[in-house]
Amino acid sequence: MENKLTTVKAIGHMDPLDFKALRIFLAVARTGSIRSAGEQMALAPSIVSRQIADIERNTGLPLFERTSRGVRLTDAGHLVLEHANRVREDSALLSEQLNRIKGLQQCTVRVSCGEGFLADLIEHGVKSFSDVYPGVRFAIQTGNTDEVVDAVANSDVDLGIAYNPTIDPRLRSLAISRQPLCFVAPPKHKLLDHGSLRLEECIGEPCAVLVRGHGVMQLLSRVASDAGLAVAPVIETPSIDVLRRFVMAGMGVTFLPRASVTTELARGAVGAVELSDSLLSSASAHLLVKSRRRLPTSVERLAGWLTDRMSAFRH
Repeated sequence: MENKLTTVKAIGHMDPLDFKALRIFLAVARTGSIRSAGEQMALAPSIVSRQIADIERNTGLPLFERTSRGVRLTDAGHLVLEHANRVREDSALLSEQLNRIKGLQQCTVRVSCGEGFLADLIEHGVKSFSDVYPGVRFAIQTGNTDEVVDAVANSDVDLGIAYNPTIDPRLRSLAISRQPLCFVAPPKHKLLDHGSLRLEECIGEPCAVLVRGHGVMQLLSRVASDAGLAVAPVIETPSIDVLRRFVMAGMGVTFLPRASVTTELARGAVGAVELSDSLLSSASAHLLVKSRRRLPTSVERLAGWLTDRMSAFRH
């Protein structure tokens, strides 16, 4: 009898992961810092630290390694992170289902996308979707390919739109569409007369490129390295708008998928030629969700809408 009671007490003692505790844990895991998590949640660092200590004491395992630069997750911490994300996802799903029963249609869908997809997302996706489903609100953020992938995998957003992400078991692609990388240049550039180009034919031009972390730069770097070529840009930037303006100012060329310069091409402000290197010509846009996640109805509807209407996903 005593052993049974001891077991029951131990199990009861292992239930420190209420929703408030998980929110604090997630903030620390996301920011990598007790202080930053406290600032994000408007809590004193001592309260955050005490909450994490309580969780660790009750689980019997350290969840974070303390370093001079902050904290990082242990193996046990990663397991708790997966659990916390599932709880957050299920909570959002339940909230939407309950609101539907109450007759309330309002909900928020969180989207992360590469900057080059932003105009397409708003003009061909969100605008018309809002006309049909006015109760849906949107939280939209931009980031490079790595940031979009991490945001979806960590449940920080519901949908991600990324250019040529690497295969990641944490994610699944609801839509994939070929988006070859293009040589983008001022309208009268001599190389625009070619039907297609290889990277080695245009790598010597003055160019502006995206910083590492973007799918475009990952592709360029790999193809250039395999061919023994050096990419020596005039400008490196995280902004696609800077690349567009660089070309329109006549300062040189850049490398982007056609979907990123649709408006400029229509105005005749730039010209574009597809690059024929196999890796560059087979690059693609992906509409991403987290693997094995049960999607709320609003997210499923928006995903189908974007697949059918965004230029990036229409063949």
